Amino acid sequence: MLLGLDIATWSVLILVLIVALLVVGVPLAFTTGAIAVALCLSLYGPQSLYLIGTRTFGFLDSYALVAVPFFIFMASILERSGLARELYDAIRVWTGRTIGGAANVTTIFAIIIGAIIGVAGGEMVLLGLVALPQLLRLGYDKKLSIGLVCATGALGSMIPPALTLVFFGLAAGVDIGDLFTASFVPGLLMAAIFITYVQIRIRLNPALAPAADDGPILSFREKFDRSKGVALPLVVLLSTLGSIYLGVASVTESASVGALGTVLAVAWRRELTWPLMRAAVAQTMAACGMVLWLVIGTNALVGVYTIMGGIDFSKALLTGLPIPPFAVLVLMIGVWIFLGFFIDWIAILLLTVPIFMPAIKTFGYDPIWVGILFNMAVQVGYLTPPFAPACFFIKGVTPPEITMEEIFNAMWPFIGLQLIALALVLFFPEIALWLPRVL
Repeated sequence: MLLGLDIATWSVLILVLIVALLVVGVPLAFTTGAIAVALCLSLYGPQSLYLIGTRTFGFLDSYALVAVPFFIFMASILERSGLARELYDAIRVWTGRTIGGAANVTTIFAIIIGAIIGVAGGEMVLLGLVALPQLLRLGYDKKLSIGLVCATGALGSMIPPALTLVFFGLAAGVDIGDLFTASFVPGLLMAAIFITYVQIRIRLNPALAPAADDGPILSFREKFDRSKGVALPLVVLLSTLGSIYLGVASVTESASVGALGTVLAVAWRRELTWPLMRAAVAQTMAACGMVLWLVIGTNALVGVYTIMGGIDFSKALLTGLPIPPFAVLVLMIGVWIFLGFFIDWIAILLLTVPIFMPAIKTFGYDPIWVGILFNMAVQVGYLTPPFAPACFFIKGVTPPEITMEEIFNAMWPFIGLQLIALALVLFFPEIALWLPRVL
């Protein structure tokens, strides 16, 4: 008993306090940190505050965490240079003059950009700036175009090297390289589902897209000449991912090489300027600062909750439910999806994964598979109102006449497609696990 209250009552009180502070506008990082400090002082006295520092330092001292600023920096550089736009044009040259060609290009472009930068937010902005104007100019249906751009932009969290997987690996104690390898096929599966859906819609209703994308008919040599400008970025991509998959370098080492390669690619194009670098570094510092405050606050709260016996209580509660273990896993996924309606993925991860993982290990589920399920579950939150960060990212770069209501309405079919992909990986774990076992 803690101050006369059992751990179940404390768990409810902590949850109520978190919700109350968020409702009044306190940022989540400070909400969790303040609750952690209050619990330490009230339950164990001032001398216990060192526990917060020890807990957070242990997480922040992880070598793999150094990869985060490198990936964010790569996204910032690409967002400000002309590399992304030229890459989109090069892909479009090779797809030919086909029905729905620009839609297919958008999805392929999202896969490549996601594989380069691993940051969903940066990818959404790039797609909103590069792909959406092209789709609308060519005559694609506005609702279909917006939904496709938002959904494919969220692929940045599925295609390695995704930051979501970096943090899941750190929080769950799972090898990040294995998570990257496992996410590759599910990411491609989701992209294939998007392409198939768009093609079916266009075939059923030709008014949704032009009869054929415009543009000149080019020979193989002309296509090759127009694509030479993106050769170096693709080399950066292949070297970054290849070194991870082949075990040549760690995630952090590959991220640093990728960041350097991106800077060299921009310099080779004579686009590297002091304002560009300054803006990219500032954006990287701001993003890392936000992430680190969340890490400190949530880790502090989870640490205190663990000392209180909360993790053991949660494990006993989840493993003691009168339902099969698979149903408990589905319940966890439902919690992740529901929380995605209201808070960011990193907060969901840091608050729930340390609590859920003991039960998951007790059930004998592969944590790599669960990591991919988590990644796919929070990806739904990117598109789902009211939080829906993808919608707000796209709104920031779209013409004023496109309203938030239109953007929200465009999401629902693609949310359904995300859930289909999630269900496939849930019922067929080998979709995610066969590649790590092969490699």
